[in-house]
Amino acid sequence: MNPIYINKDENGRLQYLSTLLPDGKIPSNVILRKTVPGCGATYAEIKANRPSIIVEPNVPPIIGKANDPKHKDDNIIPVYEGIYTEDILRKLNANMHNPKILTTPEGFPKIKDAFEQLDICMYSFAFLLMDECHQYIKDVDFRPDIILPMEDFFRFDEKALVSATPLQFSDPRFEEQDFKVLDIIPNFDYQQRIELYPTNNVLETLKRVFDKLGNTSKICVFANSTDMTYSIINQLNLKELSAVFCSKKSVDKLKSEYKFKQTFENWSYDQMQQYNFFTSRFQVALDMIMEEKPHVILLTEVYFAEYTMFDPYTDVIQAVGRFRNGVTSISHIANTNTHLPTRTLKETKEYIHECEAIYDTLYTFYDKATASAAKQAFYAAWKSVPFNNWLTKDGFRNYFAMDNYLHDETVKSYYHDIDHFLVAYANCPAFDQREHRGYFFKLGDYERLKRQSSSLSVKDKLKEIVRQLDLLGECKTESELQYKDDLRKADTFIVEVYDTLGKGVIEALNYNKTRIREAIILKKYEQKTRGTEFMELIKNSFQVGQKYPLKYVKTEIKRIYKLLDVPVLKTITSDTISEFFYTSSTTIQKSKAVYIIAPKI
Repeated sequence: MNPIYINKDENGRLQYLSTLLPDGKIPSNVILRKTVPGCGATYAEIKANRPSIIVEPNVPPIIGKANDPKHKDDNIIPVYEGIYTEDILRKLNANMHNPKILTTPEGFPKIKDAFEQLDICMYSFAFLLMDECHQYIKDVDFRPDIILPMEDFFRFDEKALVSATPLQFSDPRFEEQDFKVLDIIPNFDYQQRIELYPTNNVLETLKRVFDKLGNTSKICVFANSTDMTYSIINQLNLKELSAVFCSKKSVDKLKSEYKFKQTFENWSYDQMQQYNFFTSRFQVALDMIMEEKPHVILLTEVYFAEYTMFDPYTDVIQAVGRFRNGVTSISHIANTNTHLPTRTLKETKEYIHECEAIYDTLYTFYDKATASAAKQAFYAAWKSVPFNNWLTKDGFRNYFAMDNYLHDETVKSYYHDIDHFLVAYANCPAFDQREHRGYFFKLGDYERLKRQSSSLSVKDKLKEIVRQLDLLGECKTESELQYKDDLRKADTFIVEVYDTLGKGVIEALNYNKTRIREAIILKKYEQKTRGTEFMELIKNSFQVGQKYPLKYVKTEIKRIYKLLDVPVLKTITSDTISEFFYTSSTTIQKSKAVYIIAPKI
């Protein structure tokens, strides 16, 4: 199809697609590739003179558009959790003129029920628009119901998909129904400057970026993990300065488990603070209208949360595109992991093909097996083949799941190492990545993962902590002191032993906690019994050239040990005095006594 060119007005605002599309309507059987977010594809459909069903991946844009003054005269019917078929029927019966039904994918079956009860064929009645269509590929692995509308999608007389960042669909029905890509091409330079921060310690790098940005404008951080988000807020002491925008489930968790109150499931400017954290729920479709232009930061932590990996070609473009009046700066902080796969797209497709071949072969063995035991064995093997992950509940190919796997493997490869990370951005036309600054520390996220691994034995955990203490060496910076404190929290005992005995003694004792504990007791004993205070008290109680009854000697030495809290390694007797003085036996009024000749220490 011939592309449509889009411009900006004198104030830098994008032209609306409603002024560029024929009759202001999105054509049928197209994948509308907007290239830049914010040019009003959904707005155009809401204003189009026809009934519409618009599927949004998440709730926030539905609520945002339903409450937008620009749409107060439009017949918008929002559908999401808590809205029922009866609510849809009531609104349709009240006004059937060009209804604009905005729904989540999970809400789509309620719309079907409503039209069936009205005895109206929705496939010919309404235009179906799948907004942010890349999400149907990206999210299907953890959110299978996101593709609920797709079986019905191909039954509509008129339908389209739209995204600034569409992915490649392999479902053959797109080709069978002759779908075309309609490109919206900017007539201006739309590249945006991005600062890349590859690092081995995401938290410490974020702290430095925060310091660099200051508080001249609000900071908006996209991090697809609420646990990681709260950890950052807590460790950087930002509770009073932060707000978190996430799903209702995560809101409840933050409020109940962490006692963090400034968390919301829907966005509004009034709820924002200096530091604002967003999960993927707010990454697409939502219009965030702000007078100021915020600093946008994306956080990727591949060791503890793989789902924080952002795709420069989709996720990053979408996240930045939420801020309709522009942004001041864009930063992406990310660590990398050489254990992540780096298969090419061709190799990943070949892997899927081989999985399918094994799946088919095992089914043949299962189907032909006559012995019950053999049949059961082949069935178990057949069901364990990875190809099962790419099938629908009915056993048909799930093309969206296959596309999801291909996309995920591609994105993982970007985070295999720093070079792959930088090249991914260098090849992305949406961003101008002229330079990058890496932050690297003595210890980082990989080391934290290793010492927290539940698979390590007690001995191996001790070895890892000692190894990290040795790498850390003398702590000179605040971050190094903080890391040592983290090690101390992980195992107070071994850090104390390392500081007292050193790595060599621990290794010589083969990381045996019992023997290490004995060594530390002996070290403390030696330090205390050879210490100035101990000997001063001993010499204060026992004078050279004097005689002392044995009973007094025993009682007095016990008192001094107790007074200084010195560990007692063996029974104290009157003979213990000989550890500190040269003595000889004598008597006092016919009772046994000891004579102090000279000090040994």
